[in-house]
Amino acid sequence: MNFRQIECFRAVMHTGSMTLAAAQLHTSQPNVSRAVALLQRETQLQLFERVGQRVVPTPEAYALLKEVDRTYVGLQTISDAADRIRTLGVEGLRIAVSPAIGVSLVPRILQVFRGLRPRVPVVVHTTDSATICKWVSSGYCELGLVSYVALPQEVDSELVHSDRAVCIVPRGHRLARKRKVVPSDLAGESFISLAPPDVVRAAIDRVFDPEVRRLEIETSLATTVCAMVARGLGVSIVEPLVLSELGLSGVHSLAFEPEIHFRCHLVRARQQPAQALVADFLEAMNIVVRGSQSAERKKVSRLPG
Repeated sequence: MNFRQIECFRAVMHTGSMTLAAAQLHTSQPNVSRAVALLQRETQLQLFERVGQRVVPTPEAYALLKEVDRTYVGLQTISDAADRIRTLGVEGLRIAVSPAIGVSLVPRILQVFRGLRPRVPVVVHTTDSATICKWVSSGYCELGLVSYVALPQEVDSELVHSDRAVCIVPRGHRLARKRKVVPSDLAGESFISLAPPDVVRAAIDRVFDPEVRRLEIETSLATTVCAMVARGLGVSIVEPLVLSELGLSGVHSLAFEPEIHFRCHLVRARQQPAQALVADFLEAMNIVVRGSQSAERKKVSRLPG
């Protein structure tokens, strides 16, 4: 049994005629008839019966067609993927990012990346940093952007961005008039925190006296923290890029000391072969990061000493 026999059989089944099948396949009717006859002999199935001048499929033929069509769907998928690879270089780009980075840096990076590769499909998975490192190490994703590196022995990593945390309070809050706040200023305030395990959560906890801070709400997403503060549910410490992307009018941000930093690490599988799409994504990332660092320097220069 070979592909040509299957191809001829399928064409006859879908056109209902040896002659039309031959025309569809750009061959002669005798060639189609021979291929179908060979298929019947090799499968030991009676696939067609002749009724007058017509060939009529048997129940066995319809049963076989179901399996053939399933195979053709898979073959068409492979063919489409080959077309995309031929046109775009690879099938697409698959990345994984931690939730806060997915809100802050990634939309900006993809905006620049789209200018470099406007037609390339991109899949963005959002999960925790440990899972991202596993996915990248296994090759499931080409690269990852994480807040910490969970598997340093299995992936190559690089610190690409660091952002100084800010304190956020509801608009009109008693602290909104201050230019800078310290942990003691938040004594007695309802504090909304990122849920553990989180490296930034641990850093924030270290600067507060647990007997003084009122830790009342915990959530795993920075976006949820910001939305809760906007609703007047409390105060928090967050990454400024996340806050700026959300554009919440009910939140006021303040400089916070001591300094706490939200970090973004690039992780890639070790000995990963060079790939043009990954190189373009990294170029887009560097453009965005340089712009963010420039804005951060200007902001810090305006902070009180």
